[in-house]
Amino acid sequence: MTTGHRLSAATGLHRGDRAYQQDQVIVLGHSRVPGCAMAVLADGMGGKSGGRKAADQVILTAQQLFERFSPGSDDPVETLRQLVLEAHLMIKLTAITAEEEPHSTVAAFIVLPTRECVTVHAGDSRVYHFRGPDMAFRTSDHSYVQRLIDEGDLTEDEANTHPQSNLLTGCLGTLRDPPISLHRLGRLEVGDAVMACSDGLWHYFSPIEMGSITHALPPREAGEMLIGKARERARGTGDNLSLALVRVEPLG
Repeated sequence: MTTGHRLSAATGLHRGDRAYQQDQVIVLGHSRVPGCAMAVLADGMGGKSGGRKAADQVILTAQQLFERFSPGSDDPVETLRQLVLEAHLMIKLTAITAEEEPHSTVAAFIVLPTRECVTVHAGDSRVYHFRGPDMAFRTSDHSYVQRLIDEGDLTEDEANTHPQSNLLTGCLGTLRDPPISLHRLGRLEVGDAVMACSDGLWHYFSPIEMGSITHALPPREAGEMLIGKARERARGTGDNLSLALVRVEPLG
């Protein structure tokens, strides 16, 4: 039996020290079914406006898919798979009519009224699942340095300062088909938090720090603290940064 719960959510977005904002983020509550939400984050790349257009396309595709999504009858895994494929196709079509090379990462998750949660990502934007202050799961980046970590040639700490840390092995809008990494988190417990964030944010934190902040503070305050600390630590060289945070709260 599912005990009563509610979803508490917040998004955060900052341009960092870049001239343009190419991250986009949204949390959507289901229009017909309470207790169902979708969070989507996109980190765009390419040209002055190309990256923003690509990120916008990811968000637009998500809104259209989630509007049609019926919890209970539709498979959330299939909806997230369609998000990656359709946004990838739309970004490629946009590129035909533009001189820029628009690409984007995506990190997204759906929470169902049963508290089941499914995630998808492509690129180096991440989804984290925290149980209390502890990290229960995080996605694995589609990046050159992640490949080196997997092969045992690099540690996590070394990857953060590697000169090619921003080199992706897969994302949306490229000639190659995007990677589609889907993961079922299982049933969330009351107190659990799920967060999607771009590399402009996670680069500056250990999982222990992030878990402590998301556990100790309500989503909005946690988001503000994470962005504030990331801005301090960037010391004037920060990328765009964004996050979407959803927490399962007890009723009352």
